Amino acid sequence: MTKNPGMVEMFYDELVSGNRITFIYIRNDDFLGEGSLVFYKNDPDYTIPKKRIYLSHMIVKDEYRKNGIGGIIVDYLIDYAKHLGYKEISLGVDIDNFNARRLYEKKGFTEVIYKGEDKYGEYIKLLKNL
Repeated sequence: MTKNPGMVEMFYDELVSGNRITFIYIRNDDFLGEGSLVFYKNDPDYTIPKKRIYLSHMIVKDEYRKNGIGGIIVDYLIDYAKHLGYKEISLGVDIDNFNARRLYEKKGFTEVIYKGEDKYGEYIKLLKNL
């Protein structure tokens, strides 16, 4: 996060305003990963009020990857979105992030709703019906 201080500020503002909820995965007082849900983003690919929620900033620490933790976090976020009454959940992932893409596809994020490029590289937006 220190590489992009603007993103830190944006996440903080979203948390404080109630637009973002973040879940932390901790085991034995050790941070292993996290994932967030964002209620509104000024992009209908990501959010549609009361219909589509955005899964944002899902991460697992390097040393804990490939142990099922990412799947646990994604499942929890999906269940939480359903509990809130959302019908769809979206996310964005870098084209070359093969491990994340494989996880998301395994969890049902199979509909590509956008393919593009930004200053960080090529990415796709994926959608899952809940």
